[in-house]
Parts: sequence; C-alpha cells; structure tokens
Amino acid sequence: MQRTEKYFEQDPFRTQCDSVILAAQLDPKTGGGRIALDATVFYPEGGGQPSDRGTLTLPEGTRLTVTDVHETEGVLWHRVDALPAGAVPGAAVQCAIDWEWRFDKMQQHTGEHILSGILHQMFGAENVGFHIGTEAVRMDTSVPISPEGLQAAELAANRIVWQDVPVVVSYPTQQELADLVYRSKKEIQGQVRIVTIPGADICACCGTHTHTTGQVGQIKILAAENYKGGVRLSVVCGQRALLAAQEMRQRQADIGALLSAKADQTAVAVHRVYDEYTALKFNHFGLCGQLFEALAAAVTPGEDAVCVVPGLDPDGLHRLAARLAESTTGLCAALTATPRGTGYCLAQSGGDVRQLTKELNAAFSGRGGGKPGICQGSCTASPEQVEAFLRERNR
Repeated sequence: MQRTEKYFEQDPFRTQCDSVILAAQLDPKTGGGRIALDATVFYPEGGGQPSDRGTLTLPEGTRLTVTDVHETEGVLWHRVDALPAGAVPGAAVQCAIDWEWRFDKMQQHTGEHILSGILHQMFGAENVGFHIGTEAVRMDTSVPISPEGLQAAELAANRIVWQDVPVVVSYPTQQELADLVYRSKKEIQGQVRIVTIPGADICACCGTHTHTTGQVGQIKILAAENYKGGVRLSVVCGQRALLAAQEMRQRQADIGALLSAKADQTAVAVHRVYDEYTALKFNHFGLCGQLFEALAAAVTPGEDAVCVVPGLDPDGLHRLAARLAESTTGLCAALTATPRGTGYCLAQSGGDVRQLTKELNAAFSGRGGGKPGICQGSCTASPEQVEAFLRERNR
C-alpha cells in the first residue's frame, strides 16, 4: 500500500484537505472501523502527542467522526465511528480536523520544547518522558531540579515566548546532521526532522508546532515532584495556562471570602486559622483524656465496656479502647458515628479480638484489623447496631 502524504508536516495550520481512501477495515464489534488515506491533515498519535480528531466526509454527504489516528509503515489509519457502504477504496473524502483540539496540542508541544531546551541549557537535564494529557503536559527530567531552579527556568522559557521567535522545521542532510547538536530521545533511521527554536532548543521531533513562540501564549509549571532520580513536572501552556490562572484566582477568592481576607492576605489568614485549629485540637485532646479517664473509672473490673462517644477520630477511638482495657479484662469497645456508619476500636487485656473483628466486618461490610489485643476499623452499621452485635456475640 502506498504511504500517506502528511500535509501537517508542511503546514500545521492547514485544517482541511481532499483525499482518497486506500483501504477500509470494518470492526464488527463496534460497527465502526478504520480507513487508510492517500493524504491527510490528521496527525497520528506519537512522540507524546495525541492524535487529531475531526471528520471525514464522503461525496454524498455522510460524515464520519474520526476518534483516533495511528501510523503503520508509513500509512495513516483513521479510526471512525461508522463504516458505511460508500467508504470503499477509491472513494473520495474530505478531511477536516478539530482545530481547537489541534491548536491546543501545538501550544503544549511547542511550550514543552522551549521549557525542555531551557532546562537542558541551565541544568543539563534531559527530557526522559513526555506526554500531552487532557489536563496538563507531563515532563520527566533526568536530574533533580530545585524549586528555585524551576522558577528561574520558567521565567527564561516565557522570555522566549515574549520574544516571539520563529519555530523552524528543517530536514538536514546526513552530513549536516552529523555536525548538529540536537536533543533526541532515541536513534532515528532515515530522514530526521529537526525543530529549532532560536535561543531555546534544537530537537528531533515529528509533532506539530506553532509558527512562532508568541503563539504559545504562556508556559506555567503547575506542580513538581521527585521521580526516579529526577523531577516530574505538570506543565500547561497557552489557553490551558490562562484557564489554570483563572481557576487559581477563583479558588483564592473563595478562600478569601471564607476567611474574610483580601487576596494578598489569604496566607496570613490561613496561618491564623491554623494556629487557632492547633490550639483547639490541643484542648480537645486534653478534654478527651479527661473523658476517657471518667469512662474508665466507671467500668466494673472483669465486665465488658462498650462506649459510644460522638466525634472521635481514629486516634481518639484507639486511646479510649486502650484506656478501657486497662480497667477491665472484659471486652472493650470504643464506637463513634461516621458518615459511612461507625468507626470502632475493640480491645481486651490478655485476650484476642481478631476473630470478633472479622465477624463484625462480615456482618456490616466493615474493614479493619490489628493485633490480638486491639483491632480498629469501620463498618456501615450504626453505633447502636454495633453495640448490640458485640454484646450478643460476647455473651
């Protein structure tokens, strides 16, 4: 089968073209299938960039939705939602891509080139992983980079955007390529396509890119985490960066409204609330300790002790059950209501509550476990139902 002509390599801003079907394969499970074309504007998935989406229109007007595109031995196969009788080899089709989808990927991919090149210049970092996701671009670097270093690189990358320099695509000869220093994740056989961004990057790449860096709009690092000896970055460019900034501004406004603080004072207000929370938590800990002591003092040695106390967290449940077990050799249980049902902690001095815990979990769709003397978890029953169950089982 002849190779597909790739119009997107010469002009990534081209959105439509006329083409001819080379082959069509039906998928019996879905009723759709895939179509090979002699020429296309659709970019196939590859190099970390998702494929284009759009439509193929047959001469009689039937429109097929293209959901995915892949390349096999130079032939581009377009997956479609239906394969009507007219979609046969030799039939003419009109290709049209989803331009908003394409331009977003161009912004993300070009921004990734700029940032990767800057990180390579500043820190010798190699881009060892790249994927344009639906929310953000994932980039993995080969070396660790400090938050201060990332901030400096982000600024340098955006300066390249502001300079609005051209994004140059070239096809150097083997001799020219031998004299060229460029980034590449793998060895490439045959003709190499080089994407050059003056001042930022020279990289082997098959993807679609903007004509100039100014069309990227903005490059923003949203998050960074240590990953396999390097750093994993979440990056957004262009419209995604604008939307992320708007969302952050809205979150800040919501926080400011809750804390009655101006936008530039939300951090101070959060610190104040945190200090107040810490003080209240300390007081709560002390009051719970007094309550647990009083409940333990009321226990008759040798008898069971089941206490339902509202508002306890897992630590509080554990503290109460352990304290009760110091006052009696009977079964001790600390229970509290939760949105899902009941949080519990079972304990028995010198005993083994693991089997009882298993029975409780089985009876009320619970989860939990622990050591022979003390087990903790939660279940879907109410505290009253759990208490009745425990007293019945422990007769």
